[in-house]
Amino acid sequence: MNVYCCQEHVEMALDEVVYECETYPVLTLVPEENKLSTTCEYCRNMAIYLVAN
Repeated sequence: MNVYCCQEHVEMALDEVVYECETYPVLTLVPEENKLSTTCEYCRNMAIYLVAN
């Protein structure tokens, strides 16, 4: 499971990954080359983080 999110929704994404996967999430920054085209999955802001299991 991968969730792209902005600063405002990072806690929501972390909670979702923990709930869905029942494991510790891995929080990484979105690579610079993907920042312009990747949006938050909860709003339309630019994604800063990738939360994965």
